Amino acid sequence: MSPQSRARQIRDVVFVDGVRTPFGKAGEKGMYAGMRADDLVVKCIRELMRRNPSLPAERIDEVAIAATTQTGDQGLTIGRTAALLAGLPQSVPGFAIDRMCAGALTAVTTTASGIGFGAYDVVIAGGVEHMGNHPMGKDADPNPRFVTERIVDPAALNMGNTAENLHDRFPEITKERTDAYAAASQERLAKAYANNQIQPDLVPVASKKPGKGWTLNSVDEGPRPGTTVEDLAELRTPFRAHGRVTAGNASGLNDGATTALLASADAAEELGLPVKMRLVSYAFAGVEPEVMGYGPVPATEKALKQAGLSIEDIGLFEINEAFAVQVLSFLDFYGIADDDPRVNRYGGAIAVGHPLASSGVRLMNQLARQFEEDPTVRYGMTTMCIGLGMGGTIIWENPNHPDYNTDTESTEATK
Repeated sequence: MSPQSRARQIRDVVFVDGVRTPFGKAGEKGMYAGMRADDLVVKCIRELMRRNPSLPAERIDEVAIAATTQTGDQGLTIGRTAALLAGLPQSVPGFAIDRMCAGALTAVTTTASGIGFGAYDVVIAGGVEHMGNHPMGKDADPNPRFVTERIVDPAALNMGNTAENLHDRFPEITKERTDAYAAASQERLAKAYANNQIQPDLVPVASKKPGKGWTLNSVDEGPRPGTTVEDLAELRTPFRAHGRVTAGNASGLNDGATTALLASADAAEELGLPVKMRLVSYAFAGVEPEVMGYGPVPATEKALKQAGLSIEDIGLFEINEAFAVQVLSFLDFYGIADDDPRVNRYGGAIAVGHPLASSGVRLMNQLARQFEEDPTVRYGMTTMCIGLGMGGTIIWENPNHPDYNTDTESTEATK
């Protein structure tokens, strides 16, 4: 039988581990002001290797790192440069990837596909965004045809405007609802910190500022615990006069990096690596750029169909909170309550921050931790909206569930 005619078996892909830096506020007062983006990624790669000592560095087959702005300290094929800077063997290749906010999520799905196909056994995938060094949209040069041929409304290039457009499309999502959701996100994150559910996956980062010396940053900088709906009601609406989107019910401008370790199930077993989640399906979908935040809905519909699951099968949701209205439009589509305990148990980007291309792996870290805590849940989801009108969704299976992987023919996944 020739290689071309031989049937290829798709292998199970597992999430072994994930880490991130604390997320900082972008700007000269932020904790990572003056630092390089690639150095933040290096911290994460080194921590992954430290936490998984049974993994020989030469067994890593690829390093995929995402960044939305791929210039300066986020350029020069950052996956390869970060691998070299982290001290991985020169034999380990790497590449850069960009899908705006879903950069890290796409780095995971792209390399996971390679694992499933058999091209890789073990990979590192993640993302970084230093929005202090690279403000969103800086040096962007949109093609004038967007406007002249009415391909995209110019307002769609501003994410805040797209959130206001979602409010227009779904008037039942009021500012009062979004503010209530935002205050709850802050409360959930504060509770998760108090329960030590966030800290285990954080990589402390030392930074130095003139006149202040060195500081070891070990917690996120952006959260505002104790925020009330009354506090949020007083904030201005910068994207529209008498609008509904504020700095309080949207994610902030942040700096941070994430990385994850993925492997085939058989490689994980061979190398003695833990299995925190199994990838079930993933999908991306496009929507009108003017309502960018609605992207997770069609992406989730596609991912559920591929998996042969329904929304009722999903026991945990990690939804990136780019804007509260975006999360609520997703929940309303599926008839899920604003305060459903399955959704963002540890809070979300409204509280913790959203360093664009890095956020996808933060969602995975939090879902993996919740899987460990709650073995009654079999399936969970990480999903996010993406600039220029897209959404991305990954469905994961909990290895702690008694029925883990029992409906597949594969014998590779660790039980």
